[in-house]
Amino acid sequence: MKSITLTFISAITLFFALAVPVRLAAQEQTRNFRHYKLIDIGTFGGTLSLMNFPGDSNNKAVNMRGVTVGASATSTPKLPTSSPFICGGDDGFGFFITHAFRWQNGTVRDLGALPPRKVDCSNAYQVNASGEMVGFSENGQVDPLVGFNQSRAVRWKNGEIEDLGSFGGNQNEAISINNRGQIVGFSQNTISSDCVGLNFFPLGTTQLRAFLWQKRVMRDLGTLGGNCAIANYINEQGQVAGASETTTTPNPDTGIPPQDPFLWEEGKMTDLGTLGGAIGFPLFLNNHGQVVGLSSTSANPGACFTEGDPNCHPFLWKHGNLIDLGTTSFGGSPVTPDGFNDAGAIVGAADFSSTGGSTFDAYLWRNGVATDLGAVSGDCFSRAIAINSHSQVVGNSFSCDGNFHNAFLWQDGSIIDLNTLIPANSSLQLAGGSDINDRGEIAGIGVPPGIPPANVFVEGHAFLLIPVCADGTEGCADAPIDPAVLAQNRAESGAVPKTMTAEELATFKQRMARMEGRNRGFGVWPRR
Repeated sequence: MKSITLTFISAITLFFALAVPVRLAAQEQTRNFRHYKLIDIGTFGGTLSLMNFPGDSNNKAVNMRGVTVGASATSTPKLPTSSPFICGGDDGFGFFITHAFRWQNGTVRDLGALPPRKVDCSNAYQVNASGEMVGFSENGQVDPLVGFNQSRAVRWKNGEIEDLGSFGGNQNEAISINNRGQIVGFSQNTISSDCVGLNFFPLGTTQLRAFLWQKRVMRDLGTLGGNCAIANYINEQGQVAGASETTTTPNPDTGIPPQDPFLWEEGKMTDLGTLGGAIGFPLFLNNHGQVVGLSSTSANPGACFTEGDPNCHPFLWKHGNLIDLGTTSFGGSPVTPDGFNDAGAIVGAADFSSTGGSTFDAYLWRNGVATDLGAVSGDCFSRAIAINSHSQVVGNSFSCDGNFHNAFLWQDGSIIDLNTLIPANSSLQLAGGSDINDRGEIAGIGVPPGIPPANVFVEGHAFLLIPVCADGTEGCADAPIDPAVLAQNRAESGAVPKTMTAEELATFKQRMARMEGRNRGFGVWPRR
């Protein structure tokens, strides 16, 4: 009897000895389920704040320390002389003086503008690893050539704003900065030229030139043969991507000089060519010197200046080869290239219909294959905006009327409505994802309660999402998402594809075009 009892006790002891670690492991797994802490950036008294749409590893609205930059509206109304390309947000749709902001360690700081500070607008485009920020600011002086305020390329360092200078013209901006503090952008000079194809300022009458700023010197990078050029991207190797006129002679089909994308390196500007058309420009540059952009084709040489023209194709340039993503991709036809990482993965919006011209969805392009990422929560369309080195993708999911609706995260084959990963009754509905860094922190724009997502560009707030575990520990970017949440998202993401009418398609493309403010002087379609 004694031996039986001991055997029974030993068995029970062994059972609990085995069960406790299993139970603790299950509890640990549950504890580590990832959700997000929402930081509502708010405003400086107006109705709008936003981040720009950087999209790739070199154009960050949020750096690896979580420092986040953008623009926020004050309570001061815009002036008749306010620049329509700075005030009111990156695309000029707001109604108030906007100032650059920086969020860091729980505090939002107004970075101000050049004097007179109160009535001058500014915007911070990018922040590098050391916290230096670049962008542009009005200086309170009216440009007599266009009738609104001058724009100046600026840098914020240690909280102070610095005018980087110019080539003598009235309009210039700083667009991109790398971790070495090298800055690129564009500046007008004083030589008469309209620069119709490249000039972000439609009434400008002097040359626009690409610059590289380093060691307090602004260098003109030259052109591919024409009068005008613009630089938009610089990587960690100091390579610069931009676009340049190739001649001063107008193309007979467009009436303006042709422009090609270029890659500048160590004093040499390489012409990347086009896909047969007269217009090409880069949208992204990664740290391997690969360039993604848009180009017109021979079927319509001026396509990329015509809203939604199907002859404006996305391209990838690498190792000297220009690849037409619109005609060579399997699975779908990419339309907008919106994000790019160092592994060569591209994201954006693609046409996955069998006939073309409808059913736009977010895609992930790898090695020639475009994968449909779907849409969330019964939405009909989507567009991916940014991808990090871990292949996490963020973007925008649109309702069936083409309006902004839900921000999404895509990873490991699942598209997830980010609103399902923040606390219930949060201060914002997350309408669009703009950026994601390698720590998994997500930047975007949302709307406060009672504001329809369609008004996101005039009444939206910038946000930052910080990954956290169930116990509140921050930085859990690698923690799994609750399987129940994933299952819920999968169940709700099966929206029936919708075929757009020509009018609906045009409206949808207009809404997508409003997001192109990140590419100063470039865009899928021109600004209105």
